[in-house]
Formats: sequence, C-alpha cells, structure tokens
Amino acid sequence: MTATVTVLTAGYVGPRTASTVSLLRDGDTLVVVDPGMVADRSLILAPLAAAGVTPEQVTDVVFSHHHPDHTLNAALFPAARYHDHWAIYQDDLWTDRPADGFALSPSIRLAATPGHTPEDISTLVDTADGLVVLTHLWWSAEGPPEDPYATDPEALHASRRAVLALGPVLVVPGHGEPFAPGAATPH
Repeated sequence: MTATVTVLTAGYVGPRTASTVSLLRDGDTLVVVDPGMVADRSLILAPLAAAGVTPEQVTDVVFSHHHPDHTLNAALFPAARYHDHWAIYQDDLWTDRPADGFALSPSIRLAATPGHTPEDISTLVDTADGLVVLTHLWWSAEGPPEDPYATDPEALHASRRAVLALGPVLVVPGHGEPFAPGAATPH
C-alpha cells in the first residue's frame, strides 16, 4: 500500500462550479482524477508542479463521469491514458474494458458506482492510512442527501452504501474538501 492522494484543488458548486481535482501516486503510476472545470488552469498546474510532477509525466487520467465540469481540462496531460466506465483511450487507440475492478496499479483500482449518472465510477486507493475513495457519490461532506441531478437515486444510495461498507478512511467528493465518513454521512 504505497499509493498517496493529493488534492490539487477542492471543487465547489454554486453560482460557479469547479471539480475537485486530485493526484494519485503509486510507484511510477501518476494519476489525475477529474481534471474538470476550475477558475484558472493554474489551480491544477501549480499544485501539480509543487508536487514535483509535470503534465507530461501523468500516466493516467480518470473521469468519474462525462460531465464537462469533470473533464474539461483533460488535454493538459498529453501522454496519459484516459479511463472512463467502459474503456481506456490513448492517442488513437480505444480499448474496451469494464471499469469495475480494473487496476491502474497495485494500489489504485476503479469501481462502478452508478447513480449520479449510469456510468459513474469511483477510484479506490489503498494508502498507508487506509482506503481513500474519490467519487461523485457525494458532492461534499454534507451530501447533498439527495443528489438533485441523479439519474437513478436508488442506484446512488446503493452505491453510497457499497462504498461505505468498504470502510474508507477518507472520501474525496466531486465538488468539495475530503472528509472522513461517519454516522452522519448521507447514504
């Protein structure tokens, strides 16, 4: 369990919207999750540089789902493989594969977690401190309890329960600061 998680920028929702963008490291695997909308690209690139990583070094990009607020800045990472719910894309190669259970490295894997959209995936990271889950099942620590844009609220709640059953020590939500789940976490 050598992977680390660094939040490059914490997202928000309101009159303006930004995605939470994170960097995962596991050996030579460098993953950016949800490089979407931000107020300025420097909010992704500056903390990435501070972490000692250039955009060209990023090996993989994961999209939790295909809304622009989570994908808009994907082109910042020219050498990366791109992962979504059903394939890996690199340059002109499209390789079909289901995301559920797919391992990007020994400590980083994907899980199907439908609800917000039918195609949502979460990224599961085994760290020295325990499991960290990067997901759009929650926008922030507060939920919302009912996702107003969920295409399938029943599936969303089932996915939340499944993620919480894994016992994560930290959840990195789609539009907020990381939080430690507890009894008050909407499920």
